[in-house]
Amino acid sequence: MTDQSQRGPTLARTVNLPQLALYGLGSMLGAGIYGLIGKAAGEMGNAVWLAFLVSMVAALLTGLSYASLGSRYPRAGGAAYVTQRAYGLPLLTYLVGLTVMASGLTSVATQSRVVAEALTRLPLFDGTPVLPLALGFLLLIAGIVYRGIRESMWVNILCTVMEAGGLLIVIAVGLPYWGGVNLLEVPPASGGIGPTLLLQGAVLTFFSFIGFEDTYNVAEEVKDPQRTLPWAIIIAMACATVIYLAVAVTAVSVVPWQELATASAPLVEVAHRAAPWIPGAVFVVITVFAVSNTALLNYIMASRLAYGMARLDLLPRALGRVHARRRTPHVAIAVLLAIVTALMLSGDIAQLASATVLLLLAVFTIVNVALLVLQRRTAEVKGAFEVPSFVPAAGAAICALLFCNRLFTGDWQAPALAIGLLAGIVVLYLVMRPKCVDKLDEAESLPLE
Repeated sequence: MTDQSQRGPTLARTVNLPQLALYGLGSMLGAGIYGLIGKAAGEMGNAVWLAFLVSMVAALLTGLSYASLGSRYPRAGGAAYVTQRAYGLPLLTYLVGLTVMASGLTSVATQSRVVAEALTRLPLFDGTPVLPLALGFLLLIAGIVYRGIRESMWVNILCTVMEAGGLLIVIAVGLPYWGGVNLLEVPPASGGIGPTLLLQGAVLTFFSFIGFEDTYNVAEEVKDPQRTLPWAIIIAMACATVIYLAVAVTAVSVVPWQELATASAPLVEVAHRAAPWIPGAVFVVITVFAVSNTALLNYIMASRLAYGMARLDLLPRALGRVHARRRTPHVAIAVLLAIVTALMLSGDIAQLASATVLLLLAVFTIVNVALLVLQRRTAEVKGAFEVPSFVPAAGAAICALLFCNRLFTGDWQAPALAIGLLAGIVVLYLVMRPKCVDKLDEAESLPLE
């Protein structure tokens, strides 16, 4: 075990509860909801709000597991750390860590192009090539993350207010339409509201809640993390649920669900019909902020995960270095910039991004079971936020069910890429042969205040 001077600079604890709650909310809210609502309406009709409600319950179980784990082990690396602690299998930890990191990096690469394309629709950037804008965006995001966690949190607050504001605008202009439709009407071919229909809707809308887990990766930069982290996850998920339910009710109240399902930009169509006086550029700007925020938070998550895995000797130790002045993992940030730039330049990676999102369900299953394992060890210190065993058990079962449902239904490209990605990670593990030194005790020695 090393002392502070031997260990070098550490991450700075500056994040408070409101900032962390907005961090979690910003991770969940995003441009995805603007398109997702249409797909969900096609499955559920006017009862689309029920899909969000069911998926929230399913996501909340895993969210509570993460909250409990965060209160027990508030360390960077999140899922990778608890996987190693619970199972003691470096290869499994490596798979979990790199899967989560890959989901973040593919997301950032995809979003850089989305932002660039959205900017070209604004007069200021009319005629500007997409590629330079995307590269400039990546450099800007990397610069913010390098600058410091405090600055990153302020940018996140601004972006979260903007993206939540866009959804609140939709709700506000559509509020007079509430009560005008039967909110239990479903497509005739669905056979009525039943378990099968609810499962199909929940599979679609579950992914709108993904992002709560990102809060765990900044645990070493949070003040009083044992208490702050659980409450931040719960508050963020509660706020996201209220917003999603209100948006769902508003959308089908303003636009018939049949038309909503075929609209290219469903919520923009809702706003246009309810308030045609709102300029279209408003939603372009909101989209830029929403997608930029998701990219920023994914970049933070990936850099902290790389830092945490380096601390476990599962990645090169250089990735665990912290800048003495900025107090950020600057080496990890620079390396990830090179990787995400290469991904962006490689072209359309939408299917790869879908594959990594699919694998997140497997990660959630593993993490839920990890909490069950750790709860049964008498030597493990309990956290400030404990949950009964049925919570992680139910969370693991639901995530495994959703994973299998997606794996064996729908198109084959994403599952095939997911399997290929896992095989690639295993090969990388065998080539790199990380030392796999058990450094959990050293990590536990970090000061929490």
